[in-house]
Amino acid sequence: MNAKGLITTCLLTGSILLPGTGSSQSKNVVMFGGTAQRNMAGNATGIPAKWDVESGLNIKWKAKLGSQTYAGPIATADKVFVGTNNDGLRNPELTGDRGTIMAFNRENGEFLWQTAHPKLATGAVNDWPFQGVASTPAVDGERLFYTSNTCQVVCLDTEGFRDGENDGPVTNEANVSPIDADVIWSFDMIGKLKVFPHNLANSSPLIVGENIYVVTGNGVDESHEKLPSPQAPSFIALNKKTGKLVWQSNLPGSNIMHGQWGNPAFGTFGKKQAVIFPAGDGWLYALEPATGKLIWKFNGNTKAATWEAGGAGSKNNIIATPVVKDNKVYIGMGQDPEHGDGPGALYCIDGTMQGDVTEKAIIWQVGGEDFNRTLSTVAIKDGLLYAADLSGFFYCFEAATGKKLWTYDTFAAVWGSPYFVDNKVFLGDEDGDLVVLKAGSKMEVLAEPNMGSAIYTAPFARGKTLYVAARSTLFAIEKK
Repeated sequence: MNAKGLITTCLLTGSILLPGTGSSQSKNVVMFGGTAQRNMAGNATGIPAKWDVESGLNIKWKAKLGSQTYAGPIATADKVFVGTNNDGLRNPELTGDRGTIMAFNRENGEFLWQTAHPKLATGAVNDWPFQGVASTPAVDGERLFYTSNTCQVVCLDTEGFRDGENDGPVTNEANVSPIDADVIWSFDMIGKLKVFPHNLANSSPLIVGENIYVVTGNGVDESHEKLPSPQAPSFIALNKKTGKLVWQSNLPGSNIMHGQWGNPAFGTFGKKQAVIFPAGDGWLYALEPATGKLIWKFNGNTKAATWEAGGAGSKNNIIATPVVKDNKVYIGMGQDPEHGDGPGALYCIDGTMQGDVTEKAIIWQVGGEDFNRTLSTVAIKDGLLYAADLSGFFYCFEAATGKKLWTYDTFAAVWGSPYFVDNKVFLGDEDGDLVVLKAGSKMEVLAEPNMGSAIYTAPFARGKTLYVAARSTLFAIEKK
C-alpha cells in the first residue's frame, strides 16, 4: 500500500526527539509498559513473591474501584492511576454508567479525585456498557493523558482540583470539587475527525518528545459488515501541551477488519526513529514520528488467510502492544476475546528495514499449536521473552531465537500481560489468580495468590511496592 494519499500532515508544532537515546522520555514520564518501548519489565527491587488478601500478609493497602477495570495501574512518585467504571460511585452527584480515571495516594491508598465521562448516546456499538475507561493513562510531570470511553484524548492536571486551582484554558468545567478532575484540554476524535470507534476507544497514549500518539479506534458498525468512516484517521499525533493535531494517518483505510484496540510504541532502529502503529488490518506500520510518513509495513497474517470473526483459520487482529528492543519489534496476534480461542502468532521482526518487509523481516515466529491468540504484550529481560495467550498459557522463549523454554498453564483466560520485576515474572488471569514465577530459563513457581476477582490488567511496580488492579479492587503489595 502506497503511503501517498493516506497521510495528511498538519503544521508541525516542534516535536523534539533526542538522537541516539531511543526515546526522549524523562524520569517524570510513565505509561503503559513503563517506557515508550512498551517492554513490560520494571526495575524496582524488594518486591515480595508472596502475599495473602484474606489475612493481609504483605498487603500495604487496598482501595475500591468500579465493577470492571481494564486500565492501569501506573504509579508516579506520589500517585497511582487506574481506569475503571463508575460503579464505585465516588461522587454521589455523578451517578450512572460512566468511564472514570481514579487517582489514589501512592503511600496510603487515599482516594484523591476522578474523571466521570457519561456514555455515548449511540450505545454499545461505540461505547460498550460498563467497560469504563480502558485506556491506561500516560503521565508526563504534572499532566496525565488518556483516551476516554467517549473517544476523546484528554489531558488532565495530575492534582485535580485538590490544589484549588483551575489550570489550563478550559474554564467551563461543571464539576470542580476537590474530588473532580481538572481538564487542561481534550480532543474529540468523533467530532473533529469523524472517527467511528467500534465497541470502545481505548488507546493508551504514547509520549515521545512534544507529541503524544494515539490509535483512534476507528472500526466497523454493529453489523460488522460496514465501515462507516473509512476516510477517518486510525492513528494521530497531538501536541501534548496544546492538544492540537500535528498529523493524522488513515492507514489502513478501508481495510479495517473489526476494531482497533492496540497501543503504539516507539523505537530507534539504527539511526532511524519510528512510532510503531498496530493497525486494524493486521499489519504493523512504522512511521516517522514528526510527519507520519511510512517507513515500513509488516503483515502479521498469511496472504491466503481471510477475515472471519472467530474462524480457526481466520486472519488475526493486533490487540497486543508492540515491544521494541535491540532494533527488533516483538508482537503477538489475536482477536477480540469474545471470538474465543484459535491459532495465533508471535513474531520477532527486524525493525531496521524499509518498505514492505513482510517477506524479509521475520527473525523468528511461533504459532499454530505452539501459540494461541493473544491480547498480551511481552516482557523481555536478560535475553528471555515472557509471553501469554488468551487460552491461559504462559511461555518463556529465548528472545534471540524464539526457542521455547517452558510453558505454564494458568487454567484460565488471560487478558492482561506478563510483568517482570525484581527477578520475578507476574501474570494475572480471569479467575483472579496472580501467578508469581522466578525469572529464568527453568520454570519455578513461587506463589499463586488469588486477588478476589478477575485480573484484566498487568501489575506495575514502583519503589518497593507492587500495584495490582483486580476487577473491583486496587492493591498495594509491599513486604512488611
